[in-house]
Amino acid sequence: MNSFDPTTEVVMLKHQTKSIRQPRFSRSRLDRFGGELISMLSAGATVAELQRWLRAKRIKVQYSTVYRWVKKNG
Repeated sequence: MNSFDPTTEVVMLKHQTKSIRQPRFSRSRLDRFGGELISMLSAGATVAELQRWLRAKRIKVQYSTVYRWVKKNG
């Protein structure tokens, strides 16, 4: 009969979780326009105005995506 070792089981589960949650990094479509977005933001543009500017450049993004990008990079 096998004895149950909770410590070993937890270590195995944590290892599985780490392999499942591999970071997935991909470049944002907004990174191409990073300089322009940051300079317009510093000139007083709002996130909605940045979104409209991107749509004029045929980059369709949601408001929340632009907001998160600005929060991270701006």
